[in-house]
Amino acid sequence: MLRAGERVGIAVSGGVDSVALLRLMVELREELGIVLSVVHFNHKLRGKASDKDEAFVAGLAEKFGLTLHVGRGDVGKKAKQEKRNLEDAARRARYAFFKRLTDGGLADCVATAHTADDQAETVLAHILRGTGLAGLAGIHPVTKDGIVRPLLGVRRGELRKYLRGKKQAWREDATNQDDSRQRARMRKKLLPLLEKEFNPQAVEHLGALAELTRKDEALLSALAEAGCGTLAEERGAGKGIEARKLLLPDLNVFLNAESTELSEKKKQESRALSARMVRLLVNECKETGSETAAVHVDAVLRLAESGENGKVLQLPGGVDVRRDDDWLVFLRRDARGAKKKAPVEFEYTVTLLGDAEVNVAVKEISCVIRFRSIDWHNAQRETIKKGWAALDRDKLQGALRLRNLRPGDRMRPTGHSGTHKLKRLLNEKRISRWEREGWPVLENGKTIVWARGFVVAEFAATRETRKAILVSEEKA
Repeated sequence: MLRAGERVGIAVSGGVDSVALLRLMVELREELGIVLSVVHFNHKLRGKASDKDEAFVAGLAEKFGLTLHVGRGDVGKKAKQEKRNLEDAARRARYAFFKRLTDGGLADCVATAHTADDQAETVLAHILRGTGLAGLAGIHPVTKDGIVRPLLGVRRGELRKYLRGKKQAWREDATNQDDSRQRARMRKKLLPLLEKEFNPQAVEHLGALAELTRKDEALLSALAEAGCGTLAEERGAGKGIEARKLLLPDLNVFLNAESTELSEKKKQESRALSARMVRLLVNECKETGSETAAVHVDAVLRLAESGENGKVLQLPGGVDVRRDDDWLVFLRRDARGAKKKAPVEFEYTVTLLGDAEVNVAVKEISCVIRFRSIDWHNAQRETIKKGWAALDRDKLQGALRLRNLRPGDRMRPTGHSGTHKLKRLLNEKRISRWEREGWPVLENGKTIVWARGFVVAEFAATRETRKAILVSEEKA
């Protein structure tokens, strides 16, 4: 957990566990070669008692000649504002303070005094509320945010004996005895009952379960990260993954061209890995503090299995998951939340004067449509860039209107014998309904003569064309 030369902040609340941790680390600091400081966060939940805790911790820091870092916050007020329970709000505020210390270079890590009893209580609490492997893994000894927990293998009773032997006082928090809190009831009733009536080593066994689970969890998480890294890709404003690859994230299967069907057995075997990949993809998009429950993960997997094209799931944390043909796309919801976005609508008059080039900036879809008049019979066909459309100018009468795609729009593109709804033509090109938003079309009179990706047959430049209008598009 610790390396020589590191600056280690000891989180001290004033309670028995944290005071014992401080005393132990003071005894070991020379042997470990570390530099200690004391870290205290005043939650201001118990009035004068909270201030006395802070003063007590300040006295300990002075006694051992250590730098003191103090954070303060009105956790009760913040809990009401964010509609969280007090315990959760206090934990978030405390760890945010620890992170500021490590990010600011005042400490390389912060050591907290979680014990074997805390681990057992945490695992039991997760079991009782319903959990998966992540919950069974309990409290982690080391976290990526610079938190270390040296006492996870030590019983709380041992720490009390240690402090009594040192004649060291500590502060008692009356809220720890409040039986209305689940943790207090577990500490006072459930764990003693399990040890007395079922197994005297219940706490140790729950700790061992957490340790074994963390190893399995680490392996599965690494596989999920590898799967997302290999199979997911940027898709528009979000991250996309093919539905079949999410359901069967086995790279060897996809490298084998003959493996085209997903057997039910294979899908069930891959379910755990698929669920983890869903959580990773959601986490990339979601707001901090929101929870992705198992019911949300199952809904995403059902969308991958049999969801209809265009369907959208709205998940907590401002995340949308949409079915886009054979893909699932994970993206942040529009800033306006769950409200339906107004459709993209625009209409511009295009007046062609002589051979002057006309550029129309369409801010609604962040692009510029260019109209350029050329002598068609003198044009070198190979000089006309790919993606440009050529219209016969003599077939165009009066002004042109550049507008967005509308329901019912029809056209006959070159190569087609009859007219079709533009919606059908876009479906054939596998253009999703999100990509069609604000799709530009060019209208002459009441007839569509061009649409992005299509030239209408009757208006396309031919060998007989004398003057042509080149239509091109580029990002603004």
